[in-house]
Amino acid sequence: MKIVSLLLLVICIGTGCSSQKKTDMTGTQIEYTAMSRGLYKRIVVQDQKVSVTNGRDTEAIVSEIDNAKWNKIVSEFEKINLDSLSALKAPTEKRFYDGAAIGNLKIIQNPKTYETAGFDNGFPPKEIEKLVNLLTDFAKE
Repeated sequence: MKIVSLLLLVICIGTGCSSQKKTDMTGTQIEYTAMSRGLYKRIVVQDQKVSVTNGRDTEAIVSEIDNAKWNKIVSEFEKINLDSLSALKAPTEKRFYDGAAIGNLKIIQNPKTYETAGFDNGFPPKEIEKLVNLLTDFAKE
């Protein structure tokens, strides 16, 4: 009886841990753009690769994302409620008087597209702030 109980306990623990898998990001595209009259920045992350465009008429620079940074991106992505992305409120309004470029986060997952309303570049809503900061770090490298 003790052996059967121990065996069931091991099976329950094993299946419980396997249910805590990371989000499958295969095919998911995360795009951050920042635009104003004199600025154009586009950062696209997909399948552990990043594409950075720093100008309207410039070529994108594509590079691999190391596992540590990728895991941070996946971790922050998991915390976001995609359905409420369009309802997020910007903490500042400098973009209304050319005080900041307009930032935008778009996530394409399967056939659905989720997109934020415009916010000030550098001042994203707190719900997506860590993810946006991870993305903008690629443009600084």
